[in-house]
Amino acid sequence: MSGEAAVGAIRPVPRAWLADVALLGGFAAITVALLVAPPLLRLDVAVRDASDAHRPPVAYWAAWVLNHLGQGTPLAVLALAVAVVLAVRAGTARPVLPVLAAELLTYGVVGPLKLGTARAAPHYGPVELFAAPGQQSYPSGHLVNTIVWYAVLAALLTDRLPAPVLTAVRVVPVAVTAVTTVYLGYHWLTDTLAGLLLGLLLCRLLARVPWQRIPLPAVLDRGRS
Repeated sequence: MSGEAAVGAIRPVPRAWLADVALLGGFAAITVALLVAPPLLRLDVAVRDASDAHRPPVAYWAAWVLNHLGQGTPLAVLALAVAVVLAVRAGTARPVLPVLAAELLTYGVVGPLKLGTARAAPHYGPVELFAAPGQQSYPSGHLVNTIVWYAVLAALLTDRLPAPVLTAVRVVPVAVTAVTTVYLGYHWLTDTLAGLLLGLLLCRLLARVPWQRIPLPAVLDRGRS
């Protein structure tokens, strides 16, 4: 395998910035609305209460199992393992680059937002933002991690899996995690929507990076020699 084929792009590679602005604007709009629009808070509470009232044991355990599709640390470890295998085979460290970038980006963006907004998860405090110091519910890291890490995995496996499978890898875990996270009461509905927008934005930023053109020391990029 050549260095050029060692890592695929996080596709589709975006060209215009309009969608990025829209995603950022949507995230900002949800955040502001949570501060000034009580009906949105009431919707969060209503969705939580409806989920609590319709969660029989069988549905609970099924959702609990499926929700593990969105666990950030195992996904990061899996992506790193795949990247290392590809790097060894190709003789280049390039497959590892998007994995490291995804970890830094998600941690550097989501962590401060969660700490700064100080929102309690359902059943653990008030629904309002900035009302529970130390709590970290907004935005949903489950959703951000699911979107970003499955996109990275799909990029690493671009030349090894059929297009329909790659699409399913990017879409199915996100949909499952979004539904189960709200249904299990792990996050408010608006946490999840905000995480969805933020995750898509971070994915687009990662997709803009020309991984194959980043300069690397020759010892880390022997696949090109």
